[in-house]
Amino acid sequence: MSETLNQAVHEEHLRSIETLIEHYANAESLPAQVRDRAREMLIDTLACIFEGRGAAEVSAFERSLGSNEAGSFRFPGGPLLSSWSGASVSAMASTWSEACEGLPYAHGRPGLAIVSALLALAVERQSTLDDVLRSLTVGYEVGARCGGWLRIRPGMHVDGNWPGLGVAVAVSSLLHLTAEQTIIALNIAACQLPESLYLPIKTGTNARNTYLPHSALLGLMSAFSAQAGLTAPRRALIEYAQIHSCDSGLPVPAYDHSFIEDAYFKPFASARHVHYGVEAALKVRQKLNESIGDINKIVLKIYPEAATYAGNRDPQAMITGQFSLTLGVASALRFGHMNPEIYTPSLFFDHELRKLEQLVEIVVDNQLTNSSVRRAELSVDTKSAKYVEKIEYLKGDPASPLSQQELADKFFRYSQHRVARISAQKFIDELLANKAGLKFADLWNLLF
Repeated sequence: MSETLNQAVHEEHLRSIETLIEHYANAESLPAQVRDRAREMLIDTLACIFEGRGAAEVSAFERSLGSNEAGSFRFPGGPLLSSWSGASVSAMASTWSEACEGLPYAHGRPGLAIVSALLALAVERQSTLDDVLRSLTVGYEVGARCGGWLRIRPGMHVDGNWPGLGVAVAVSSLLHLTAEQTIIALNIAACQLPESLYLPIKTGTNARNTYLPHSALLGLMSAFSAQAGLTAPRRALIEYAQIHSCDSGLPVPAYDHSFIEDAYFKPFASARHVHYGVEAALKVRQKLNESIGDINKIVLKIYPEAATYAGNRDPQAMITGQFSLTLGVASALRFGHMNPEIYTPSLFFDHELRKLEQLVEIVVDNQLTNSSVRRAELSVDTKSAKYVEKIEYLKGDPASPLSQQELADKFFRYSQHRVARISAQKFIDELLANKAGLKFADLWNLLF
């Protein structure tokens, strides 16, 4: 039970979320910078969804749902799906290669399950792009706040927990429910938040990739239930926080703080902790002129949380590789990237890659214990020289954001096996064109 967050603070968290929902229910439009960020969130998440659909397991999951529960939505090259099946496939695919968005305040990725739940539903219901961006934004803001408030306990994973709360609010928005109905949907979801284990990542199994589909479906069910007239206790979130949250809830944000603008987008396919070593190794590789054969020692000094969550050595499965500091450094030195292709067997088990991975020593920067500061220092020794690179800020963070063109390029690369480049370009151009009243279904059809 959370003991450090007193009743007054819980009440303040709840008031902030309810005020936010009421604000969006009455607001006429999104601020321009928020709308732009929502579009970028949509582009980045769709890129990850298209890339993840190429995995054999995701493809089989999509075919199974399509053959059993046909609806009016489909992906390029895929079967017909219902809105709920489409949400399940999208959510599973979105995190498959771990190249997705994230938000430090929430310690998770509020947008993945939301975008996944909205896609098929927006096509099915002939919603406008404005409806989708607005729903994505209010859902993200609520999900972010819930992530900062309802901190999970050690050994748990966020994906199967609070993301469903953001989905409930986002879907309620797309259904044009009132603020009161939206709060009911939020509390319906809060009454049944599941707990999901971190264990699959430790054991190299990929059950973790079913967590976000669960969250998407919980949010959908909660919103439709509220629309149908079901009710829920108004203080369900406070009850959950008191019983299930750990003791590290974060300060209550202002209701009008824009968390979607605080999100980061990833240039690499791995946990964010791994990116520090990857960026440092890429800089060393440039100095080496890609000549890595003489390397005889590699030391990565990094903040404690990274070593805790991404300390997997000699990973034998894709999901443990995504949380491996040593593999990230080795991949950047060996191949000059950590793209999703690194997880194909020919690269993942490359002999030279594995030799480099064994050389990497992880040293915890104890000065950063109990600190929110993140940084890394990589030193690489060869027979004739020593190279040292320090990384304090990552590409893709709000302080060093990916441009819209860089996000579009990521979309083109990640969707290239299922979407023709000319179709992908038309989709991006139309998405960024600010056309009033554009139907999301018309935008989606440009991909075919």
